Amino acid sequence: MCRLFGMTSAPSRVTATFWLLDAADSLAVQSRRDPDGTGLGTFTADGEPRVEKQPLPAYADASFATEARERRSETFVAHIRHASTGGLAMVNTHPFSLSGRIFAHNGVIEDLPRLDEELGPYRSAVAGETDSERFFALITKHIDGHGGDVTAGITEAARWVAEHLPIFAVNIVLTTPTELWALRYPDTHQLLVLSRAPDTGRHLEHASPAGTVRVRSGELASAPAVVVASERMDENPAWRPLASGELLHVDAELNVDSAVILDGPPAHPLTLADLGATAAASQASR
Repeated sequence: MCRLFGMTSAPSRVTATFWLLDAADSLAVQSRRDPDGTGLGTFTADGEPRVEKQPLPAYADASFATEARERRSETFVAHIRHASTGGLAMVNTHPFSLSGRIFAHNGVIEDLPRLDEELGPYRSAVAGETDSERFFALITKHIDGHGGDVTAGITEAARWVAEHLPIFAVNIVLTTPTELWALRYPDTHQLLVLSRAPDTGRHLEHASPAGTVRVRSGELASAPAVVVASERMDENPAWRPLASGELLHVDAELNVDSAVILDGPPAHPLTLADLGATAAASQASR
């Protein structure tokens, strides 16, 4: 399945080094299906989104994903794509940037013509073929409709999709220069959160057991951070799974709040057996 990683150290701006895949000859890489793309989203000092991503058809550009990428930001998003919809192209690779925000998704939403209809003029903001970018555009539509309230926009978009479209999963991470949101829905895939205290006495060193998304930050030995990931990335016992339908928000002062915004199953739930071969392969746990 796709791998999600989000982190915020707001209001501190910190340097972190990312490796989006282990070396191409590592046992971790050999033990799983080749990914279809990798991407990293950060923000510049003046708040501009910086998205670096690359489709990886048959490891044609594995060096992009395996080399160290040192970036400075308050919020970070990383994503490893296993394609469910859309070809192996830059426009279909996560994360996506729109209206000064960065977004990544793990899951499958079907009936894209119905989603396009609901997007209306916001369909023009979608450059690629994926359900993920369309969902981001729908969230953006509702954020705009709520006067810039991101929590309200995510809530309304997620509720509409849950009521009207076939869903396998809609786990997301969305960031602005200083804030982070994460949603898990339903309980198909894990999404975990760790509020990391500044007095751990050790730098941040996180590594995905699947051999994807490794991150290190020496500055986070003395600064707090909140991390969201699709799998537990170290031995810290404070990791906790988000509940199905739980929307987590970390504000610009690193205050964390959450609420269950979807308290029931999707109206049209999908199983792996309902998905096409490509989509089913992309969502299988590894």
